[in-house]
Amino acid sequence: MWTQIVGKIRMEQTPLVNHWWNVPLYVSARGLTTTAIPYREIFFEMEFDFLDHRLEIRCSHGAMSSVALEPKSVATFYRETMDALRQVGIEVHIWRMPVELPDPIPFDEDEQHASYDPEYVNRFWQVLRSSDRVMQEFRSRFIGKSSPVHFFWGSFDLAVTRFSGRPAPPRPDADVITREAYSHEVISHGWWPGQGPLGKAAFYSYTAPAPEGLAQARVNPEQAYYNADMGLFLLLYDDMRSVADPEGTLMDFLQSTYEAGANLAKWDRAALER
Repeated sequence: MWTQIVGKIRMEQTPLVNHWWNVPLYVSARGLTTTAIPYREIFFEMEFDFLDHRLEIRCSHGAMSSVALEPKSVATFYRETMDALRQVGIEVHIWRMPVELPDPIPFDEDEQHASYDPEYVNRFWQVLRSSDRVMQEFRSRFIGKSSPVHFFWGSFDLAVTRFSGRPAPPRPDADVITREAYSHEVISHGWWPGQGPLGKAAFYSYTAPAPEGLAQARVNPEQAYYNADMGLFLLLYDDMRSVADPEGTLMDFLQSTYEAGANLAKWDRAALER
């Protein structure tokens, strides 16, 4: 919920970029950051520091403020964050309802959720860092349109997405978010920490629209499999922890699942890859 608050501040202050690329956070040297956000004549940046466990707010005119990351309710964090922004001369109003989860509670009313475990937050960030490093290299091999490697605070996943360059058929009953996200053919890769129906941390890959035969495609490593209910390939994080070369294994998963989707969907790979 805390990342949603900060993410919505970034979204409120930035123009819409295709496929909602103005909303994510990014892996930083100390945690997760918004990068620089324009506000009137200045810029400001908000960074979750998972070493000193503070939300740091830094401004281009030199002002700084922070919020301690420690066990506290979502409502308390929301109030403290807005107060910290006001201390440096920033007044931002966001829609206070969380998204992409069941039974949402407005941020300023949520006294129910109040946990923060510094050790596991730091472990989570270490996984983001190691995954980001491999995904950045994977992204560099593609010269077609590609997203940055970014962290979506709604679905709570680190992701990188490649595009064929062709429009995708409209999705039936798609909402405004989904219509924008899947307006063109994509192959997306990422890592979830374990939320949702899977209930386990995993790397994933999906092709949208999914071409015929994708579920039967052979991919690497041998632990990877296609989940028909979710419509994507999965590589469980626990399986990654047991291999001798985790980074090489992850790259193999990213590359082989991309090739499976791109070949079956007849992407022009010669024009899109280095």
